[in-house]
Amino acid sequence: MSSDHVDVLIIGAGLSGIGAAHRLSTECPDKSYAILEARDAIGGTWDLFRYPGIRSDSDMYTLSYPFKPWTNAKAIADGEDIRTYIRDAAREFGSGERIRFGHRVTSAAWSSEDARWTVRSEVGSETRVMTSSFLYLCSGYYDYDEGHTPDFPGVEDFGGQVVHPQFWPEDLEYDGKRVVVIGSGATAVTLIPSMADRTEHITMLQRSPTYITSLPQGDKLASLLRKVLPAGAAHRATRLKNATVAIGFYEFCRRFPSLAKRILLTRAGRSVPGDFDPKHLTPRYDPWDQRLCIVPDGDLFRTLRHGRASIVTDTIDTFTADGIRTSSGEHLDADIVVTATGLKVVSFGKIALEVDGRAIDPHDVYVYKGLMFSGLPNLAWCVGYTNASWTLRADLTAQYVTRYLNHLDEHGYAFGMPDPAGASGEPAPIIDLSSGYVQRVAGELPQQGSSSPWTIRQNWFLDAWDTRRTDLDEAMVWTRAEDVPASGAAAEHVA
Repeated sequence: MSSDHVDVLIIGAGLSGIGAAHRLSTECPDKSYAILEARDAIGGTWDLFRYPGIRSDSDMYTLSYPFKPWTNAKAIADGEDIRTYIRDAAREFGSGERIRFGHRVTSAAWSSEDARWTVRSEVGSETRVMTSSFLYLCSGYYDYDEGHTPDFPGVEDFGGQVVHPQFWPEDLEYDGKRVVVIGSGATAVTLIPSMADRTEHITMLQRSPTYITSLPQGDKLASLLRKVLPAGAAHRATRLKNATVAIGFYEFCRRFPSLAKRILLTRAGRSVPGDFDPKHLTPRYDPWDQRLCIVPDGDLFRTLRHGRASIVTDTIDTFTADGIRTSSGEHLDADIVVTATGLKVVSFGKIALEVDGRAIDPHDVYVYKGLMFSGLPNLAWCVGYTNASWTLRADLTAQYVTRYLNHLDEHGYAFGMPDPAGASGEPAPIIDLSSGYVQRVAGELPQQGSSSPWTIRQNWFLDAWDTRRTDLDEAMVWTRAEDVPASGAAAEHVA
């Protein structure tokens, strides 16, 4: 068992972790850091998922870093392009040299007496130990080890192959096969047009529809700006424009749900065959109660128009030897069934947290300013937006962390924590969506309150303003460096 110490320990070498490392290098250059990555490659989600057509569901000008311009012509990019972008960033900024691959973090224990986290990782059959003054979780909130697959009746009788997109077999042959994709979210609407040209027929079997809208795969304004402006300026202008459109439309949907619903359904209805049953595109909920699905250049609608794919809205009665029988009695012939039934959401990267010998139940803590948590010292968890690109919030989180670290040094603090009492009033889930993958774990996730600083706002503009001007002492409990090490370290409460 080995041990070493860094000022900041980043967990995860995906989009968030590589961006956080760059911010640390530039804004806290005297801080030492390391990145622990469970897998053997950079890229996180974008390296894990390899199903056909995997792509961003946000535009790349907002999903990319503000400090590394996106120069690819695709605004809605393929997984391989995103993976390459993240790896290029790690190499360009030198953060790749700080990554320790194959380190699956299992636990982290905070000691106030030592003002540090002790982090244990599994590396093969060995346990490695590191300590850090600050723990920065950039592993997202999806379980990389398992996806969500319901217990389908009769699945053991199915003679074909059942595949979950999170674990796509490299050698899966689907040429000329009959394929059924169960699900209606971003993964399903990506798979259908990507596989349709090679299958005999592909069917999307959905229990309920999702709002689907088309966006251009390229960005004409971005192409024009790159011709007349330096790359950085063109990138910033396009990023601002796209963030404005995305957040503006979200706010429009929340304020005027009936009108937004009519607009979305009208656009979708004009894109499908004339005899297409509108029930397949009409959700039971209002826009942005769940994530909106984006299809680049209307590829899903085009596939439906050409008859290469179909949508069935029904529930599953049972699997059969050669397909699926729905509750209405229809039989869907299938050689392959893809269970695009969702991901499993977890808290804190499934890391068992402990503070001064007390085990932490994630559901007992409240989020603070979107990244820290009540009673958890010197810890941040990067959680992106649900209504806009993940990186918009991830980069704000990284900027806040660097300000926080500099604040510690400027005031002689060893560590701080958001008020352990947390928020008052009626709590709400940290992820504000009605989607099944969120509701299944609502009782396990951290909570948010009803007012600042104990909330997560889905508004990049307000958060960007606050990140630069926020009161770092608000609702914080600080411990001075002169009081460490000492048992029962004295804390100063700053209201």
